[in-house]
Amino acid sequence: MKVLVTGGAGFIGSHVADAYVAAGQEVVIFDNLSSGVRENLNPQAKFYEVDIRSDQAAQIFIEEKPDILNHHAAQIRVDISVKDPVLDATINTIAPVRMMEAAKDKGFLQKVIFSSTGGAMYGNKSTPFKETMTAQPLSPYGISKRATELYLNFYHEQYGIKYTALRYANVYGPRQNPHGEAGVVSIFCEKLLSNQQPIINGDGLQTRDYVYVTDVVKANIIASQQDVIGEYNIGTMTETNVNQIYDLIAQEINPQVQVQHGPAREGEQLTSSLDYSLAKEKMGWEPTMELVNGIKQTVSFFKAKHAA
Repeated sequence: MKVLVTGGAGFIGSHVADAYVAAGQEVVIFDNLSSGVRENLNPQAKFYEVDIRSDQAAQIFIEEKPDILNHHAAQIRVDISVKDPVLDATINTIAPVRMMEAAKDKGFLQKVIFSSTGGAMYGNKSTPFKETMTAQPLSPYGISKRATELYLNFYHEQYGIKYTALRYANVYGPRQNPHGEAGVVSIFCEKLLSNQQPIINGDGLQTRDYVYVTDVVKANIIASQQDVIGEYNIGTMTETNVNQIYDLIAQEINPQVQVQHGPAREGEQLTSSLDYSLAKEKMGWEPTMELVNGIKQTVSFFKAKHAA
C-alpha cells in the first residue's frame, strides 16, 4: 500500500509517516518546510518539497497514485486564521479540495485520513464535546476544517472515496514546534529551558484536552486499516487548565520560575474536552498515555535537543 502524508515533516505528520514506514508501507511525503523541518523526515520515505496549494503538488499526486492520502498539511494557528481568513481557507480547504479534484476520477485513491479539529469545532458548549453536537466553530480555523469535512463527504458520496476525519484535541509531544502561538506544552518547555520568562494568556483557568502524539498516531493507523467513515473525536475526555500544565512542566525543568500572566486572548474558547466514545466503539481506539508521563517524555525530548 502506498500512502501520501502531507505535512510529513511537521509535528504530527512526521510521527504518522514513521508509523506507516514501520508498518512496511510505501510512504511519500509532501511538505513545503514552512513549519516542518528536514530532521523530522523519515529517510525511508520519498520526499517532495512542495506546497499543497500548487499545481505541482496536484500533478505529483496524480503521478504517485497513492492508495491513501493522509492529510496533515495545514495552517494550524487560530490567531492567524482570525487575522487572515483567506489564507486559512486557501490552505485548509481550497488546497485539499484541489487535490481531491485531481484524484476524483483517476481510480487510484481509496481513502483520505484528514486531520481535523475537535477543540475548535463545537464552540462554547458543555463538555465533553460529542460528534452528535452541532458543529459551531468560533474561528475561521474551525470553519475551514469543518468545510473540508463536508467536502470529503461529498467526494465519498459522489465518487466513492472513503474518508475518516479525526477531530483532534490538543496534541502534544516530541517534535512539537515551540515557536508561535500553538502548542502550549512545547512553548513552556522551550521558554524554561532557554531561561526565558513564560507568560500565560489571561488567568490560565481556560481548560483543554491534551492527547499525546503516539495515541493520535494509533488513531491514524487504525483509520487506515478499518472501513470507518465520518468524523471521530480523538481526545481523552479530561480537562486540564493552563496553570496546571505549566506546573507539571516547571516541576520537570525549574520549579523556581514563577509564571507571569498577560492579557487574555480576545475570543479565546474557555473550555474544551472530547468524548472519544464513538472512536472506541467503531475503531477500538482509546488514549493510553497519562498526562504526567506524556509531559515527562516531552520534556525529555526538549532537554535532549538543548543538550545536543
